[in-house]
Amino acid sequence: MLILSLPHAELGPRPGYLTDLLPEGDLKQQLSACLQQPAKRHPFSIGHRGAPLQFPEHSKASYLAAIRMGAGIVECDVTFTADKQLVCRHAQCDLHQTTDILLRPELAAKCSTPFTPASDGQTASAKCCTSDISLAEYKSLCAKMDGVNLQADNLTDYLNGSPDWRTTLYQQCSAPLSHQESIALFQQHGVMMTPELKAPEVAMPYEGDYSQQDYAQQLINDYKAAGVKPSEVWPQSFQLADIRYWLKHEPEFAKQAVFLDDRVDAEHYDPAHPEQLSPSFSELKAEGLNIIAPPLWVLVSVENGKLVPSAYAKAARAAGLQLITWSLERSGPLAAGGGWYYQSISSITSDDSMTLQLLDVLAQQVGVIGVFSDWPATTTFYANCML
Repeated sequence: MLILSLPHAELGPRPGYLTDLLPEGDLKQQLSACLQQPAKRHPFSIGHRGAPLQFPEHSKASYLAAIRMGAGIVECDVTFTADKQLVCRHAQCDLHQTTDILLRPELAAKCSTPFTPASDGQTASAKCCTSDISLAEYKSLCAKMDGVNLQADNLTDYLNGSPDWRTTLYQQCSAPLSHQESIALFQQHGVMMTPELKAPEVAMPYEGDYSQQDYAQQLINDYKAAGVKPSEVWPQSFQLADIRYWLKHEPEFAKQAVFLDDRVDAEHYDPAHPEQLSPSFSELKAEGLNIIAPPLWVLVSVENGKLVPSAYAKAARAAGLQLITWSLERSGPLAAGGGWYYQSISSITSDDSMTLQLLDVLAQQVGVIGVFSDWPATTTFYANCML
């Protein structure tokens, strides 16, 4: 793994807060001893959409926060506009909940589905896509904290729907970025890059001539045009066809391609029998895949009241695959069991200290090479102390 320049990281109070919550024991003692030590950027720490626990995701402010907190790799989820330009956005059709597009009448009029308030038992709705507008129009927007209020009977309340554990203090018109702008920003600050090719929400080929393969190639071409080395890029996709395209047509960039494995969401998946997944881990490795990335809960389980690596984790490693996982600190307070990301360990998840306990097992026992986090200071702190 390439490690670029390692400047000082600004960790703030959260790592100490989480460490103080840990039960007494070796982990607490080890991490407590590191709290006063300076930290540096680390590639184990991956900024998930930047630092969206407090900053609007995929905005310049969010990216800069992640970089300052020592993320060695930062993510731009990639989708495209009406004029086929690539931009950083978690989903092609999330502008209504991640930007102020509905407050711009001339742009709101272009949304696929206009805002409709909640009424007569029907929830509020809207659908605004990057493919509804041009790149220039996209760049005129302001990013906001993700979330809408589906019970709202007016637009103001609808847009005020972010979870109460995320602050809106830092969303004063933070600029959303194009893919090329994200590359320039990351180059400027010397961090590696992990673009995710998002599944289109429009029919492909788009407008008859822009195919999925064109889209996948355009993503790589942006790095080539900017002079970015393949070793500094970790292209991702949930679509195995995209990974296979890169393996065939861009083998150097595909060496660090990350298959985001959501097959575990299927109703038939048995956590005790990952060998039932198809293609198997050994088949994926034989195709040339080196890195697979399931969500947090898939890599751990509980035995005798303790966190342990899951059958999935053991089988993937046995097949020669490296592991990355997502996404730490996206679940809010963990007192109620942690929700979706902690579903395999909810029985022992009772407070926020599980953030560091989980991270420790992932690093030391599962052997992950990187963790996506909504607050990269936590993963940076852990990596500097324990890796």
